[in-house]
Amino acid sequence: MNIGIIGPAWPLRGGLADFDERFARALQSLGHELSLYSYSLQYPSFLFPGKTQRTDAAAPEGLRILPLINSIHPLNWIKAGRRIRDERPDLLIVRYWMPFFGPALGTILRIVAKNKHTRILCIADNILPHEKRPGDAAFTRYFMKPVHAFVTMSEEVNQDLLRLTNKASLRLQHPLYDNYGSPIPKDEARNRLGLPAAGKYVLFFGFIRKYKGLDLLLEALAQPLLATTDVRLIIAGEYYGDEDFYEGIIARHKLEKRVHRFTDFIPNDEVKLYFSAADCVALPYRSATQSGITQVAIQFGKGMVATRVGGLPEMVDEGKTGLLCAPEPAALAQALFDFFKPGSLPELDLHLARLRQELSWTHFAEALLTFVQGLPA
Repeated sequence: MNIGIIGPAWPLRGGLADFDERFARALQSLGHELSLYSYSLQYPSFLFPGKTQRTDAAAPEGLRILPLINSIHPLNWIKAGRRIRDERPDLLIVRYWMPFFGPALGTILRIVAKNKHTRILCIADNILPHEKRPGDAAFTRYFMKPVHAFVTMSEEVNQDLLRLTNKASLRLQHPLYDNYGSPIPKDEARNRLGLPAAGKYVLFFGFIRKYKGLDLLLEALAQPLLATTDVRLIIAGEYYGDEDFYEGIIARHKLEKRVHRFTDFIPNDEVKLYFSAADCVALPYRSATQSGITQVAIQFGKGMVATRVGGLPEMVDEGKTGLLCAPEPAALAQALFDFFKPGSLPELDLHLARLRQELSWTHFAEALLTFVQGLPA
């Protein structure tokens, strides 16, 4: 088939772009032609909380990436819609993760649908966002109307979807990120990051936003259960909020020597350093749909401590690939304490190895295409 994907791609950076590019390669490996229709402007600067939206990395080879879409320019939406309509992809897969994009994508898809040929499928990372704003439901409904069917990657998102539409949907598990290289020895990774060799290291990875609960994790580190242990924290990711808020917690509890901060954007070729250096990956989220961080942790063979919210219990198998707890400091401290007890997850490596076989990009792509082929004409 001739397949198009609407979503972030190079030179845009981040997990969504990484997903789209890796997914495109999986579809290509199955013999399909691929075009990635990306954004010339994804967010206006005043809405983007990070330092930059773009990567300095070289363009990925072998991918047709077209930065067509300006998210805030209605005339551009018409132009982009006509371009994609006239290219007549057999299948158009559109990524949807926040209602801000509803007007742009809803308009583009209405124009594409006029060719009476293209099937439109949405991969919904979120239906309604973690940080809610007025107009979310209206923008999402506007987006959904021209979409023929949906794929979700957690039951939380699937339930949100069912509240807004009865269109066909399929729930698939998020595939593993296998594009960050192979693990390296723990001692080497710690040395390259300038970390003390000794200690039990917990990794918090990814953009730092309020709903991800880094403050809860810092407070957990200061709880009596962990305060006198050799448990340390690596923070690896860019602040998308008030840095002073987190630094205040670190200073108040005198955690400076136990918290190691790497708070710039982490390039793809450095991701392996942080996961290789860690003993455990923490996801102390207040709310969640799914998290790609769990899939990176599985790929690098790391057990997890996560809060029992949203879709995280679907991705962290209690007692097998990690431990779950309530989203509050004392519970997180207890879960981390238990994680580091000898024998706490006796078959961790076995369960992680099984998941690495099951959660392949090829399986994800094949299941998605089988679903599309079974939709009514």
